[in-house]
Amino acid sequence: MAKNTPVKPASTASATKAPKASKLKMVAPIKAAKADTAVPPKMRDMPPNPPSRPSKEIHVFPNPAPERDYVIQFQIPEFTCHCPLTGQPDFAHFTIDMIADQYCVELKSLKMYFWSYRDEGAFHEKVTNTILEDIVKVTNPRFIRITAKWYVRGGIYTNVVTEHRKKGWKPLPAVDLPAHGFETGLLR
Repeated sequence: MAKNTPVKPASTASATKAPKASKLKMVAPIKAAKADTAVPPKMRDMPPNPPSRPSKEIHVFPNPAPERDYVIQFQIPEFTCHCPLTGQPDFAHFTIDMIADQYCVELKSLKMYFWSYRDEGAFHEKVTNTILEDIVKVTNPRFIRITAKWYVRGGIYTNVVTEHRKKGWKPLPAVDLPAHGFETGLLR
């Protein structure tokens, strides 16, 4: 039989007894490589921009609405560093609540900044306060609060909350709005 010739049933009778034909197409057999030459694996092309790297540099951009106070919240659930005494990994969920003044934090640089702690040893209290100081240096926000919820270590959870208020900044009074139930659009 010639290569790539599809197999036909011997007779109509045997074709009716055979299971339904598969929708798979026949593929030409792969030629065996010579013993001394290996077929290289299919490799992915390199991206035009190299992958990101950790960095201590935080970038900013102008606040698009500096005339009002509004809250920007960042959630960083995968923060990692390691204990400076034991070298064991420490994991935390960081929440950053910030009221910007003239500058906002650019997200990719914030991600690279947090990534830069992965191979560093740091006490929970020190790293949380250092992150606050570094963000304040580049943005000089009206207000920032960082809450770091450190995952359990030795049966103890640690939460560290640190904040900064710009000198002279006073928050607007809170506005309490009535709570409304969830509407489904269905009559009851």
